[in-house]
Amino acid sequence: MISALVAVGLFAAGCGSSSKPATPVAAPPKHETGCPAKWRATYQKLADRIHAPVYCPLWMPDPLTGEIGPTVSFGGAGGSSLSVDKDRSYLALFVWAEPGSGEIHVNLRGYPGRTTIPTCVKVDTNGTKTVRTKVPCFSDPRSVVKAQGIVARVYTVNQDADLWHILYAWHYAGGLYTVSQHVAPPLSYRKVEQSLGRILNNLVLIKPRSAA
Repeated sequence: MISALVAVGLFAAGCGSSSKPATPVAAPPKHETGCPAKWRATYQKLADRIHAPVYCPLWMPDPLTGEIGPTVSFGGAGGSSLSVDKDRSYLALFVWAEPGSGEIHVNLRGYPGRTTIPTCVKVDTNGTKTVRTKVPCFSDPRSVVKAQGIVARVYTVNQDADLWHILYAWHYAGGLYTVSQHVAPPLSYRKVEQSLGRILNNLVLIKPRSAA
C-alpha cells in the first residue's frame, strides 16, 4: 500500500509461532470520551469516504498525537499522512524521528469488507538477482490482547510500512483493522507492547454518517 517511511531500526522480537493466552490490557487513564474536535473532521471524512467505521486514537506515544494532516509536525523529521486505496483500505501513518535520539512510528490501518490478511510482495536480493515473493502482510501470530471489546491478535513479522513493527489486528463490522508500532530506540520491545496496549485501550470508533 505504501512503502515504509523509515526502514532503519532494530527488531527485538524472537522467532517462532507459539501462542499465548489472552492478555488483558491495563485500564486507561481518564480522558475525554470523544475524538478531539481538532481531529474528528478528518476521521469523519475518512469514514464517509470509505463507507466504513474508522478508529480515532485518543492516546499516542509522545511526541505523536492522533492528528492527521500534511501540515502536522511532531518535531524532528516527522509528521502524519493518510493514504486510501481503490479497495477502500487506508493507512494513517504517524512518525517522529531525530538523529541520535531515535524514532516513534505508529500505523493505523483499515481494510473494509475483508477479514483475511492481505498479501504483500517481499523483495530479497541475492547478489545481482532480485527475488520477489508474495507473503502475508503480517504473520507469526503470538498472543491475544483484549480491550474495549476488541480482541486483537499480535503479529511480530510484518511487511511494507509495518516492517520491524509489532502489529495488533482485529475484526469489526466485517472489516479488518490494525495498529502497529516500530520497535526502535528509544523504546524497547516491552515498551512498544505497553504503548500499543494503551493505544488500543484509547481508540474511539467513528462511524460513517450514512450508517450512524
